[in-house]
Amino acid sequence: MQLSKSRAFAVSLTLLSVLSSAMCASHYSCDGSLASLLPATSFQSSSHFSDSRAAYFAKLNKRDGGGGWSPESTDRSPWLQVDLQDRMEVTAVATQGRHGSNDWVSAYMLLYSDTGRIWKQYMLEDNVGRLVGNVNPDSVVHHKLSQSIRTRFLRFVPLEWSPSGRVGIRVAVYGCAYRSYVTDFDGRSSLLYRFNQKSMSTVKDVISLRFKSRQAEGVLLHGEGQRGDYITLELHRGRLALHLNLDDSRVRSSSARMVVTLGSLLDDLHWHSVLIERFNKQVNFTLDRHTQHFRTKGDGDSLEVDYELSFGGIPLPGKPGTFIRRNFHGCMENLYYNGVNVIDLAKRRKPQIYSVGNVTFSCSEPQLVAATFQSSSSSFLLLPAPALILEDLSVRLQFRTWNPDGLLLSSPLISGQEPRYLILQISSGRLHLTHQTSALKMSEVSAGQRVNDVCDRCLYNFCEHGSRCSQTWSSFSCDCTGTGYSGATCHNSVYEASCEHYRLAGSTSGYFSIDPDGSGPLDPIQVYCNITGNKVWTEVRHNSSNAVRVRGSTPQKPYVGWFNYSASSEQLKALVSLSEHCEQKIAYHCRRSRLFNPWDGTPLSWWVDRRGEKRTYWGGFQPGVQQCSCGLEENCADMNYFCNCDADRVSWENDTGILSYKEQLPVREIVVGDTYRLGSEAMYVVGPLQCSDDKFLWNAVSFYQAASYLQFPALQVELSLDVSFYFKTASPSGVFLENMGIQDFIRVELSSPSAVTFSFNVGDGPVVLTVKSPVPLNDRQWHWVRAERNVKEPCLQVDQLPLRIIETPPDGHLRLQLGSQLFVGGTATRQRGFLGCIRAFNMNGVNFDLEERAKVTPGVSSGCAGHCSSSAGLCHNRGKCIEKNSGYMCDCTNSAYGGPSCTEEMSMSFERGASVTYIFQEPFSVIQNRSVTVLSVPSQYSKTRDNMALSFQTTQSPAMLLTVNTLSQQYVAIILARNGSLQIWYQLHKEKRPDVFSPILSNLADGRLHRVHIQREGKDAFVQVDHENKKYTLSYDAAFNSMKSLTLGKVTGSDVLDEEVAHAGSKGFIGCFSSVQYNHVAPLKAALLNRWSSLVSIRGHLLESNCGALADLSTSVSRLDHGEEVGKDNEHREDNSQPDSAVIGGVVTAAVFSTLCVLAVMTRFLYQHRQAQRTARLQEKEHQRSLEAAYRAEFHLHNSTRDSMQEYYI
Repeated sequence: MQLSKSRAFAVSLTLLSVLSSAMCASHYSCDGSLASLLPATSFQSSSHFSDSRAAYFAKLNKRDGGGGWSPESTDRSPWLQVDLQDRMEVTAVATQGRHGSNDWVSAYMLLYSDTGRIWKQYMLEDNVGRLVGNVNPDSVVHHKLSQSIRTRFLRFVPLEWSPSGRVGIRVAVYGCAYRSYVTDFDGRSSLLYRFNQKSMSTVKDVISLRFKSRQAEGVLLHGEGQRGDYITLELHRGRLALHLNLDDSRVRSSSARMVVTLGSLLDDLHWHSVLIERFNKQVNFTLDRHTQHFRTKGDGDSLEVDYELSFGGIPLPGKPGTFIRRNFHGCMENLYYNGVNVIDLAKRRKPQIYSVGNVTFSCSEPQLVAATFQSSSSSFLLLPAPALILEDLSVRLQFRTWNPDGLLLSSPLISGQEPRYLILQISSGRLHLTHQTSALKMSEVSAGQRVNDVCDRCLYNFCEHGSRCSQTWSSFSCDCTGTGYSGATCHNSVYEASCEHYRLAGSTSGYFSIDPDGSGPLDPIQVYCNITGNKVWTEVRHNSSNAVRVRGSTPQKPYVGWFNYSASSEQLKALVSLSEHCEQKIAYHCRRSRLFNPWDGTPLSWWVDRRGEKRTYWGGFQPGVQQCSCGLEENCADMNYFCNCDADRVSWENDTGILSYKEQLPVREIVVGDTYRLGSEAMYVVGPLQCSDDKFLWNAVSFYQAASYLQFPALQVELSLDVSFYFKTASPSGVFLENMGIQDFIRVELSSPSAVTFSFNVGDGPVVLTVKSPVPLNDRQWHWVRAERNVKEPCLQVDQLPLRIIETPPDGHLRLQLGSQLFVGGTATRQRGFLGCIRAFNMNGVNFDLEERAKVTPGVSSGCAGHCSSSAGLCHNRGKCIEKNSGYMCDCTNSAYGGPSCTEEMSMSFERGASVTYIFQEPFSVIQNRSVTVLSVPSQYSKTRDNMALSFQTTQSPAMLLTVNTLSQQYVAIILARNGSLQIWYQLHKEKRPDVFSPILSNLADGRLHRVHIQREGKDAFVQVDHENKKYTLSYDAAFNSMKSLTLGKVTGSDVLDEEVAHAGSKGFIGCFSSVQYNHVAPLKAALLNRWSSLVSIRGHLLESNCGALADLSTSVSRLDHGEEVGKDNEHREDNSQPDSAVIGGVVTAAVFSTLCVLAVMTRFLYQHRQAQRTARLQEKEHQRSLEAAYRAEFHLHNSTRDSMQEYYI
């Protein structure tokens, strides 16, 4: 199982964690009572019910007066405030109801402030601000703060209270005295900490401070060295940015600088804590409770700073490394640099500290206070206006928002009887001022762009894989455009994991994007999938595919050739790990160029593997053995050597072989060091990296004891979790997987013979999603399950059934806290275990090796019995393998092909005016389930992925081949233009011009059968026409919304299509279609087998044909002829010692012989074809009846499913 990460990274994190733990251990106990001895004047409230229930009676366990505080009955916003007399470190609070009554507070909000004017809400770990209170008047509920707060004032705001009484509360506060070293910077001042020597070089740094800012811009810390090192901590647009570079003067451009940002809206006049921990290149950067781990750029491990560090600003603007002009304006507290208390030294006027400007040692409070409007519909301020001035009015304010529209202020202006208004509002992200001077006269002016640029709910950013986050007041959304991922948080890859998946989906050879780690951090890779029969090769190509000649290299100054692949080292490692076998061909052609020194065996040439290690074996031999493949096969040119090139001959020799130790692939470099002698020359060719067999797709185990399970270490899935697998069972129920925490859990199970359930708890109570199938799932056939939990929309999918989605509450818990063990196939209690097979188990992009773990687990065995439990391609072209008691059968329902193995072409001839239209089923509706919105939508095919294939034969142009349209006026069309060239039209945005591609400019209306395969994944469109592959990029990656219909042939009455497409649609199609597929729909097959279905509409005259089968036969015969010619040509190239005349004579003889063979084969075939035609027709009719019954049953299932869904989703 691929669970390991970088060990160096883990070691650095451990060292820094130990350092942090040591610092925390030095803190003394901080849990003393802070409120019990406070005077009565320290307790205030919004109101009180009576004198006996005033605020000063609200001390915990006190029974004086009325036994606690209660507000007036008419107080709509009650609060109780405690003044601690000085800033304290608060670690816990406690609440109690009012003694001798039915009054208590069951939920409350805790606010804190240094001044009693500007308040901040205490939030739990998951940004939840609701604290649980009491359920009776006398029991005490303690709440230990996960992060202590430093404050003077606390305010308890009741949210819910006793259902049989009113608000009643007594409180206690726990903590200790807080020692604070504070300094105030006025935006023109700074502190300089000067070193005892000229420069300070450190491999470990710890910098901590707290700050409170009045501005969104300002330098908090800066230091730099002459070698190019620098460190700068600054506020930029309200965010905290850390710039850091270690010993690399080359990294000077802005694009290469290491910049890490945290936080948002930090100029909020509240205290924020910062901690920077660095050990060599590893850095932990913490703001408040959020930590970012990263590695620095540069060659060095130490930070070298010359002369001094400056705090609060840079005294000399324009110095190298300066990123911002403004100094910091605000307060800093407890500023420590590697254990040195900088503010304490400055306060005591120590010589190491030099003050610039006006630096004071108290924190002044601002005169202006900001207000927050929490609702766009009900929050407003009604201010008393001064005497109206008719001629002049001046309004000055500052604001920030993320809403694109909103009213900032409005004021009536009175002039006699004429109504006059002044309105300032935000409209579409711009400021809009309206001045109405009379009933008929109005002046308007707009200014600004994107004034709603504040980002708050997007930090912490839950949008994954580089997607863009946008927000409203109460929620956020992720824009996955161009990322290659989909879903509410852009967690799911839109690409398949391997070429094997594309083969099973019915794809043919071509360029594809694959994502070996799925939802993991690695980007997709573009590869070439060579799909031939049951064998699939994944090819990753590099920049040097042609032969390279080398001359003049010496052992001291060898030639080095680098290979840049279309994937990074991490992506290549993921691909190799996913594959059962990988290989790479390497050929070294030589003329007096040796691979090894004949005297001492020292390598003169070698290659470098993926890890950067030197390799001296050449194709076919084991690592560490300095030999070539001819040495293994004992057929070297000179038997005294183990490589042909070591014979040092003046004629051209070569050592060619296959490198197949996949852990060392691919080849990164090749080094040639022996081409310096007279007549010495070398030439090398390195082929692409080729991998085959997805070893996890068919990694399966069988559970034959209900108490058995497989146990794995759990992954970190706090914010995002996805799990997918296949299962096969005859049992009516059983748990597929479970992971338990103290309170949180996840579980996926077969809850009934026809239902799969995904349940979890993140702290807000159990959430359950269930997908019900119209047919039993315990039918001993493979079924696919995928469950995902993220902070926005958990979902569950089974096979191609509707996707189930639940929208999470906006203020619920976010982090899933699970235990250390994941159970697959059972539970920790050994109850409700699963009996059956599970394969291809993947969680968060990590493949689990079930077979390896089953070898040491009782009750579980590797593999799964049955014909359909291996990678053998028994069923083709999307056909599904179905287990039978005495064998298997292929279900070709979702395939455009027919026959026993889903390989027989299904063709139809269209006459003039004919068409076939397939009507897509309507989308499922939205339902309500226990006050939680649950959506049921079709599967992934309706998103940004299209997979369409067809074969056609015609002599007509222009012609309409295929068009798919939606209810939202989107469409895709494949047409033949007037000159017979193929055109593909994508209209994804009705307000924009369509994307048009012409992959083949030659005339395809030539009477031959042509195959077209189009696959769209987001913006990427891969087009294959016959044997040519091309990739195009669309302008948009919008989804096809509300699919309407697919039409083959003539299209009439459409006002959505562009003029050229509409013209081709009016001409229709005359010729033959074969094996038409659009995603999971086979419209041509539906027309052949279900003419009377409500989903299929047929116009004109159509005839069943066999044009596809005849074309395949013709192609195979022509390939046989061509293959013999190519074989002769290759033989001619390799054996260049034969005379040209002999070669030409051989080729002519072969051509004549091949022609005679072809004529004989064709004559015999035509004779046999006519003789067997009647028998074949009878067999085909019999098989067709079974297919027709199956296909009609499938249509009946679709219709009944649709009807049952409409009945169920009410």
